Amino acid sequence: MSSVSPPSSLLNTVPRTRAIVENPALAARAIQLLQSFRAFVQLDAQEARTVAAYLREVSFSRGEVMFRAGDSHASGHLLLVLDGEVAVDTGTSTPSGDMPIAVLGAGSVLGEMAVLDGAPRSATCTAMSRVQAAGLARRGLERLIDEHPRVAAKFMVLLAQHMAERLRALDDQLRLYAQIHPAR
Repeated sequence: MSSVSPPSSLLNTVPRTRAIVENPALAARAIQLLQSFRAFVQLDAQEARTVAAYLREVSFSRGEVMFRAGDSHASGHLLLVLDGEVAVDTGTSTPSGDMPIAVLGAGSVLGEMAVLDGAPRSATCTAMSRVQAAGLARRGLERLIDEHPRVAAKFMVLLAQHMAERLRALDDQLRLYAQIHPAR
């Protein structure tokens, strides 16, 4: 009986994780960041602890690609950045390199769109430094919804507001780009 191992390219894109509650310092950081989101709905300490119970600890080395634009195989989780910086780009190469969108740090959520709609990743995220993150898989989100629907609803509002803020920031960037490079 032979076992088939996954291709090495897949092994490099699936980070090893453990429950974040197994690392009290990172769990406390995740809870703090979950409570600090600016939204009309806030998570209290107990609700943030409830969400943290579904999170997994994930680490990335400097230069490591966390998500790749267009990837549909690794779209089943989101990341809450606990520490470090992440470069976000379109994944579209131009003569001058990839087109940068933003640099994000602690408290940023990455990959929420793919978790919610199951579509391929919309951007490439690369660790600019060592990154500690808390991951939430789609399965974990589904369990949170089933087991704690009120907390899950509040968390989903936070994700929606986070996406809205990033879309507004991107809109501002596009307006500025249009002013710098007017249509001909």
